[in-house]
Amino acid sequence: MAKFHIKKGDTVKVLAGEHKGQSGKVLEMIGEKNRALVEGINIIKKHEKPSAANPQGGIVEKEAPIHLSNLMYVDANGDASRIGRKKDESGKLVRYSKKTQEIIK
Repeated sequence: MAKFHIKKGDTVKVLAGEHKGQSGKVLEMIGEKNRALVEGINIIKKHEKPSAANPQGGIVEKEAPIHLSNLMYVDANGDASRIGRKKDESGKLVRYSKKTQEIIK
Protein backbone atom coordinates (compact mmCIF):
# COMPACT_ATOMS: atom_id res chain seq x y z
CA MET A 1 0.00 0.00 0.00
CA ALA A 2 1.18 3.54 -0.70
CA LYS A 3 2.46 5.82 2.05
CA PHE A 4 0.50 8.99 2.72
CA HIS A 5 1.32 12.25 4.49
CA ILE A 6 -1.70 11.69 6.77
CA LYS A 7 -2.42 8.73 9.05
CA LYS A 8 -5.38 7.57 11.11
CA GLY A 9 -5.55 9.60 14.35
CA ASP A 10 -3.90 12.73 12.90
CA THR A 11 -5.60 16.11 13.23
CA VAL A 12 -6.12 17.69 9.82
CA LYS A 13 -7.41 20.94 8.33
CA VAL A 14 -9.63 21.07 5.24
CA LEU A 15 -8.05 23.21 2.49
CA ALA A 16 -10.81 23.28 -0.12
CA GLY A 17 -14.50 22.70 -0.60
CA GLU A 18 -17.62 23.31 1.44
CA HIS A 19 -15.83 22.65 4.76
CA LYS A 20 -12.74 24.79 4.04
CA GLY A 21 -10.98 25.95 7.22
CA GLN A 22 -12.52 23.34 9.52
CA SER A 23 -10.38 20.76 11.28
CA GLY A 24 -10.95 17.32 12.76
CA LYS A 25 -9.41 13.97 13.56
CA VAL A 26 -8.91 11.30 10.87
CA LEU A 27 -11.15 8.33 11.68
CA GLU A 28 -10.26 6.09 8.74
CA MET A 29 -7.96 6.06 5.73
CA ILE A 30 -9.29 4.74 2.40
CA GLY A 31 -5.99 4.12 0.62
CA GLU A 32 -7.37 2.67 -2.61
CA LYS A 33 -9.23 5.91 -3.36
CA ASN A 34 -6.77 8.36 -1.71
CA ARG A 35 -9.46 9.54 0.69
CA ALA A 36 -9.99 9.87 4.45
CA LEU A 37 -12.95 10.07 6.83
CA VAL A 38 -12.61 13.11 9.12
CA GLU A 39 -14.58 13.38 12.36
CA GLY A 40 -17.43 15.90 12.11
CA ILE A 41 -16.52 17.02 8.56
CA ASN A 42 -18.48 16.40 5.33
CA ILE A 43 -21.58 15.00 7.07
CA ILE A 44 -24.13 13.42 4.71
CA LYS A 45 -27.57 11.91 5.24
CA LYS A 46 -27.81 8.28 4.16
CA HIS A 47 -31.05 6.30 3.87
CA GLU A 48 -30.50 2.87 5.42
CA LYS A 49 -32.67 -0.22 5.21
CA PRO A 50 -33.57 -1.96 8.49
CA SER A 51 -30.88 -4.46 9.54
CA ALA A 52 -29.88 -6.44 12.61
CA ALA A 53 -27.59 -3.60 13.73
CA ASN A 54 -30.23 -0.92 13.04
CA PRO A 55 -33.70 -2.58 13.20
CA GLN A 56 -35.54 0.72 12.71
CA GLY A 57 -33.62 1.80 9.58
CA GLY A 58 -34.26 5.37 8.42
CA ILE A 59 -32.04 8.36 7.72
CA VAL A 60 -28.56 8.24 9.29
CA GLU A 61 -26.03 11.09 9.36
CA LYS A 62 -22.44 10.00 8.80
CA GLU A 63 -19.10 11.31 7.53
CA ALA A 64 -18.30 11.05 3.83
CA PRO A 65 -14.70 10.64 2.59
CA ILE A 66 -12.59 13.68 1.60
CA HIS A 67 -9.74 13.49 -0.92
CA LEU A 68 -6.28 13.65 0.69
CA SER A 69 -5.24 16.56 -1.55
CA ASN A 70 -7.79 18.71 0.31
CA LEU A 71 -6.36 17.87 3.77
CA MET A 72 -3.31 19.25 5.57
CA TYR A 73 -1.70 17.97 8.77
CA VAL A 74 -2.13 20.14 11.91
CA ASP A 75 0.64 19.88 14.54
CA ALA A 76 0.30 20.06 18.33
CA ASN A 77 0.56 23.89 18.26
CA GLY A 78 -2.49 24.09 15.97
CA ASP A 79 -0.50 25.18 12.90
CA ALA A 80 -1.11 23.52 9.54
CA SER A 81 2.13 22.22 8.07
CA ARG A 82 3.44 20.24 5.15
CA ILE A 83 4.89 16.82 5.90
CA GLY A 84 8.31 15.47 4.94
CA ARG A 85 10.16 12.23 5.58
CA LYS A 86 13.68 11.83 6.92
CA LYS A 87 15.74 9.26 8.79
CA ASP A 88 16.05 9.63 12.55
CA GLU A 89 19.07 8.71 14.72
CA SER A 90 18.32 4.99 14.49
CA GLY A 91 18.02 5.12 10.69
CA LYS A 92 14.25 4.67 10.67
CA LEU A 93 12.21 6.77 8.20
CA VAL A 94 9.90 9.13 10.13
CA ARG A 95 7.46 11.93 9.26
CA TYR A 96 8.33 15.48 10.28
CA SER A 97 6.67 18.89 10.12
CA LYS A 98 8.35 21.08 7.50
CA LYS A 99 7.24 24.23 9.35
CA THR A 100 8.64 23.39 12.80
CA GLN A 101 11.09 20.56 11.86
CA GLU A 102 9.58 18.46 14.69
CA ILE A 103 9.25 14.69 14.29
CA ILE A 104 5.65 13.45 14.21
CA LYS A 105 4.92 10.45 16.41
